[in-house]
Amino acid sequence: RLQAPQMTTNVYCWICVLNTFPFFSLLQIALMTVTLFPIRLLMAAFMMLLAWPFAFLASVGRSETTVEPQCLWRRLVDIILKIIMRVMWFAGGFHWMKVKGRRALPAEAPILTLAPHSSYFDAIPVTMTMASIVMKAESKDIPLWGTLIKYIRPVFVSRSDQDSRKKTVEEIRRRAHSGGEWPQIMIFPEGTCTNRSCLITFKPGAFIPAVPVQPVVIRYPNKLFLPIYTPSEEEKRNPALFAINVRRIMAKALGVPITDYSFEDCQLAMAEGQLRLPVDTCLLEYAKLVRRLGLKPKNTEKVLQEYGNRARKLEGQKLGLDDFAQFLDVPVSDMLRDMFALFDEHDDNCMDIREYVIALSVVCRPAKTLETMKLAFKMFEAEEDGAITEMELAVILKTALGVNHLSVSRLFTAIDAQDTGKITFDKFRIFVEQHPDFAEDYLYTENAGLHSGPCHRHQTKPTNGICPDFSPNDHGTIDGLHKKHN
Repeated sequence: RLQAPQMTTNVYCWICVLNTFPFFSLLQIALMTVTLFPIRLLMAAFMMLLAWPFAFLASVGRSETTVEPQCLWRRLVDIILKIIMRVMWFAGGFHWMKVKGRRALPAEAPILTLAPHSSYFDAIPVTMTMASIVMKAESKDIPLWGTLIKYIRPVFVSRSDQDSRKKTVEEIRRRAHSGGEWPQIMIFPEGTCTNRSCLITFKPGAFIPAVPVQPVVIRYPNKLFLPIYTPSEEEKRNPALFAINVRRIMAKALGVPITDYSFEDCQLAMAEGQLRLPVDTCLLEYAKLVRRLGLKPKNTEKVLQEYGNRARKLEGQKLGLDDFAQFLDVPVSDMLRDMFALFDEHDDNCMDIREYVIALSVVCRPAKTLETMKLAFKMFEAEEDGAITEMELAVILKTALGVNHLSVSRLFTAIDAQDTGKITFDKFRIFVEQHPDFAEDYLYTENAGLHSGPCHRHQTKPTNGICPDFSPNDHGTIDGLHKKHN
């Protein structure tokens, strides 16, 4: 079964607290909705329309691969568009915005890294600087908005192109090494929106070019340009280390903690499946290794069925590290050894590949509990009757929850009403349909210390929403990686 790592860190998810508004506040909101809001909306829309001809004029004749000199009239258009966008945000309620620090020149820091990313309003720095951003290619075809987007010369990502990610990184690298000819590129390295209570893991895309970056922290109602961060030789070779050190500096400026868990980890912890992960689950560590090894399949259903069929043919035969690597068609590496160790229950250098397939199913489709159980039954069931024993059910559920010990006696007895000593998937499915909270009723009550995560039924509010209560200086995985910025 998945073995618990020595150091565990709770992962907390977003918690929304709804406050009741006083009657006077509700009346005020209603009044402003029918009076002030339409005026603000019309003014913002008018500013967008006003910006379009200027953006269109400045975009005519532009090349996507070369950058033209910033002549006087283009600089004038740039200033006019910034003023128009500022009026638009003013109409939207952003009356006064403070900018602290000096924005670096493109030749000094070709890339601006912004965090935390929490809403669409984070586009304010883009409109104030007219820096380039990374956007999906479909955006440029949107009427009116597409023209404004093309003006800032974004790096477009195409969903239909399988090599789009590689091309995007190459384009960012090309612009970053242009010596300041291209506009700066603004990148939100978190890769998603959070609730601003901490900084989650930075994606390495902004740091692969190995050029100086300028961290920009967004703290409503202002933003702060931090000093330029120039990577060391080691960081140039290791974008992940570069990203970690920049994140530490930004977290310190914001006064918020950091977590090495990513948005994907939070999604897994929050999944509303019928098997809700406990707070000490090892599946989060497993999911990290799956991503780092590139083992998360694109065609999930097809790959899982293929793995399931191959695992069934092995009939519970234990695999060593080399056989495990051959099954996955990957070379043996330190990360693969870490993955193997999670399933090496008795430290005898062997594992049951069926457990790997179950864990992969949970990580790839966490909300589809019955689909995972159907796949597990298929791998474990006896050929003569298509049924499994209580011990086999315990193996399946322990792996699906990512825990070391689990008693399933009450659950198995409840399903096996005829006391045959075996159950089929059809019996399990019917029981689950009749008892949708079977995990809470039969597993958590029978197993002391097994509790669903804070995203679910018995939740307690963490100190800061998504993040556990620890500071950047206390986090063991990044100690010693701090580097002074210049």
